[in-house]
Amino acid sequence: MSNIVIAGPRGNMGKEAVKMAESTNSFTLTAVVDRKNGGMLMKDVPGMEPLNIPVFEDLEECLQRVECDILIDLTTPEHGKNHMLTAFDYGVRPVVGTTGFTDDDVHELERIAQEKKLGAIIAPNFAVGAILMMKFSQMAARYMPDVEIIEQHHDRKLDAPSGTAAKTAQLISEVRETKQQGHPEETEQITGARGADFEGLRIHSIRLPGLVAHQEVIFGGEGQTLKIRHDSMNRASFMPGVKLACEAVLNLDHLVYGLEHIIE
Repeated sequence: MSNIVIAGPRGNMGKEAVKMAESTNSFTLTAVVDRKNGGMLMKDVPGMEPLNIPVFEDLEECLQRVECDILIDLTTPEHGKNHMLTAFDYGVRPVVGTTGFTDDDVHELERIAQEKKLGAIIAPNFAVGAILMMKFSQMAARYMPDVEIIEQHHDRKLDAPSGTAAKTAQLISEVRETKQQGHPEETEQITGARGADFEGLRIHSIRLPGLVAHQEVIFGGEGQTLKIRHDSMNRASFMPGVKLACEAVLNLDHLVYGLEHIIE
């Protein structure tokens, strides 16, 4: 039985994570961490599940007072990093769905996890289908190096491009030489029209109400195109991946960035 604490329980992802933890026989939800409502029970907070689970505003206080094996963090990059550092101090294994970490952040967290021999997972995307989309895209890029990424998310998302798009581009770059795409003399009549440039690969970010999380990777070749697309219709689509990460992190002694590393 694994004791779970969830940070960010009022967000759309956090609400689904609470349901997942409560419905999984091998998990026990011991507390949640919220930026307000400390000292209350979840059942007394509007918008939270009707559970007799304590709410804390400070993660350190939470870990001092309840049993915790795994922290599920679904907050922001700023809070996510601090929460990971606190979790490491208390011997807790973090599973983090927050995107927007810098390379320096990830390297620092990797070093600390290795020093403490604690498992940790940062996943830009928990949808298993999205992980497969990234893997298939890397496979295709070996043979079709002309590629662009279009990612679409709800208009409340703070970072652009998405962590999934950035991770997809990074995976593609491992098998694709830097290549400037488009006409060598092309110009942007409006700045940004061609999207972000990642080693010649273009990434386009769309933000609109009504969207959840969607990505299309488009490859072009002589007389042909290939499109690999994934769509998350709701946040429940991420929960099998969160559950998988929580189970996997118990058997790790280092930080893993990206769910693709624990999916064969």
